[in-house]
Amino acid sequence: MDDQLTLFDMPDEPRNPWEVDAEGDILAAEVVFAEGIETPLDYAIPDALREKVQKGCRLVVPLGKANRPREVFCVRVHTLLPSKIRLKYIAKVLDERPLFSERILALTQWISEYYLCPWGQVLQTVVPAGVRTQAGTRVAKLLTFSRKGRKALQIFESGEKAIPEFKITPTQSRILKALEVLGKPATAEELARQGKTTTGPVKLLLHHGMLVSHEERVSTGAGDIDQTSDRQEDLQLNDDQKKAMDTLLSMIRDTRNPSQVALLHGITGSGKTELYIQAIREVVRSGRQAIVLVPEISLTPQTVNRFRKRFANIAVLHSHLTDAQRHAEWLRILRGDVEVVVGARSAVFAPVQRLGLIVMDEEHETSFKQETAPRYHARDVAIARGRLEKATVILGSATPSLESWHQAEKGNYRFLQLPRRVANRPLPNVETVDLRIRDTNHSGGAIGRKLHIAMNECLREGHQMILLLNRRGYSTHIQCPECGKVLCCPHCDISMTHHRTTNEVVCHYCDHRVPAPETCPSCGSTAIRYSGTGTQRLEVEVAKRFPDARILRMDTDSMRGRDAHENALGRFRAGEIDILLGTQMIAKGLDFPNVTLVGVINADTALHLPDFRAEERTFHLITQVAGRTGRGPSGGEVLVQSFQPENRAIQFACHHDYEGFAAYALPARKLLGYPPFGFMARLVIRGTHPEKTLAFAEKLGAAVRAGFGEFRPRERVLGPAPCPFEKIQDNYRFHIQTQSPDRERLAAILSTVRREITTPDDVQWILDMDPLSML
Repeated sequence: MDDQLTLFDMPDEPRNPWEVDAEGDILAAEVVFAEGIETPLDYAIPDALREKVQKGCRLVVPLGKANRPREVFCVRVHTLLPSKIRLKYIAKVLDERPLFSERILALTQWISEYYLCPWGQVLQTVVPAGVRTQAGTRVAKLLTFSRKGRKALQIFESGEKAIPEFKITPTQSRILKALEVLGKPATAEELARQGKTTTGPVKLLLHHGMLVSHEERVSTGAGDIDQTSDRQEDLQLNDDQKKAMDTLLSMIRDTRNPSQVALLHGITGSGKTELYIQAIREVVRSGRQAIVLVPEISLTPQTVNRFRKRFANIAVLHSHLTDAQRHAEWLRILRGDVEVVVGARSAVFAPVQRLGLIVMDEEHETSFKQETAPRYHARDVAIARGRLEKATVILGSATPSLESWHQAEKGNYRFLQLPRRVANRPLPNVETVDLRIRDTNHSGGAIGRKLHIAMNECLREGHQMILLLNRRGYSTHIQCPECGKVLCCPHCDISMTHHRTTNEVVCHYCDHRVPAPETCPSCGSTAIRYSGTGTQRLEVEVAKRFPDARILRMDTDSMRGRDAHENALGRFRAGEIDILLGTQMIAKGLDFPNVTLVGVINADTALHLPDFRAEERTFHLITQVAGRTGRGPSGGEVLVQSFQPENRAIQFACHHDYEGFAAYALPARKLLGYPPFGFMARLVIRGTHPEKTLAFAEKLGAAVRAGFGEFRPRERVLGPAPCPFEKIQDNYRFHIQTQSPDRERLAAILSTVRREITTPDDVQWILDMDPLSML
């Protein structure tokens, strides 16, 4: 986009070149802005751009009295009747072809209305930055044959005597022959390389009319991704898989009801991925395409290679791609060169043209909910897209979200089960270790005596193990025993964590860092105490206990490099690592047959957070990490250390009893009107002045209550109240929670409040429909 627009960019109009009087019918583009203006605006299409302006393209338009150039999205091209309204002209078209299909535009409009977010902001999110900036491409001058050049080459190759007009040298003939062999336009540099010469003879051919040139945007090669992989045939299905597969095939082939949703509840190691692959195979055979969504944390090379081994053309979309790579993959998808798209949350927007199936693996994962605007959940978007494009949707998990489970119970989703592991391998034995009984179970440090003995046995037998601790850093709590002062971040209401590798104390919310203090910052005491265990301290303890073991820590601190995650898992898979320890990134998506032991260091880390889903998340995490073992012939064992092993969520997880957990958790949700028995919205208000922020939060809460008028059964508005983390990045935070069994009514009330309330300049607030985070 030009930094500055001038009048020379505009069509030659008799009056103001920026505006036109609507004296006759006008062809106009309805546009939406990525930020600032939420209402769509109309702009006139000048004659010079009539063939270029298309629905789904980005445009540059003048805005305001100063006619500041703004980038916008065209969502409609239509004809306006004569009126007294003076329209401004579109200045520029940024895209040669639309970025959005009709169906994606409809999907983004649905997201805008469903999640109460401006349409332009949704569109901005859908298109990756690398696509908007055309990363990894450049404008190049491409050369191709003229009639004269082609004839000159024919004469030279025939050996006939050429008249001067068609006479070429042997070097020039090599260049023209190289172009013929390439079979497509090429740059001067490429032709010189193929013709084993310099660009001088190429330029002479162009000068003499043997070649003609045109400009075209071409790839620089920076976005190339290695697609090679050994091919593998489909695996033989067991009886459970065949039964589920028959149902999936009938859904995919059902032309009368093509957009059905299936919930595939398969225990860990039951072969869900093989069902996904064979369902995709059916879709690809019929000439359609598939999207596979997996949590970012599970998007390992192992996962991607499973699909590369079965399908010739797949694209991968995830956060570790460079902008150039993401753009290259996007273009491959847009051209229709791809059969399967594998990616994280945002891959739900991949521009496939013939969508037949969306698979969402680990559908319970909270990372499928975006925590910045637009705050969409990929599961709901996938189902909405399936409906728009007449595509089947498969939601798969060993621990489905209670929302999806409830939909299956009501018959809104087809319910499929895989109750047994592949090859009838048994689920691992899971045992709890009560950390309160120190004499019998504790041997000092984070690793209890029973776990220590099991680790010793595992190493002695030459097997591998996984240790889960969902806390980063070395010491998670720093306090002075003299004055009682807890070391907290000065910008956040969060205690600091000691990171031994850099000898710093770090805030995990704003990344504030200072050298680790040797004395209390408050009273100067040298008795300052570093306690609590994070993954760094666990790594040190394991190394002391098992000095001969090869240990690898995986958390966001140790996996910062672009290929660090891939390299770490590659070493573990190759048997170069004996003990893999880390946070939840090691709990999901891994399949290593030699892992015979899993240790959960502390199952209570998230159990008592002020969130009604805390028990559900604890159940998910224990069940998922337990599923990493017992996948080989040697079986597996899981030890879960806890200060509250009698907790129902922990007990159900230890017995691999999802149905029991659902039967326990759902009645409490129903009693309180929580999802899936009601709908919820959360409003978070933040500002640098606590009193002013609270005053606005109270005004906002009053407006929401007034919108409800008389509350119906199971409707309520709670707050404003301080957020559990009251201060983050120097902003004081308050939240309001609203609930209703009628989502349309709830959305209408909040939409009106959002539109009508005036927000002070130094206060900000966000609206999260269907929130997953309550902190």
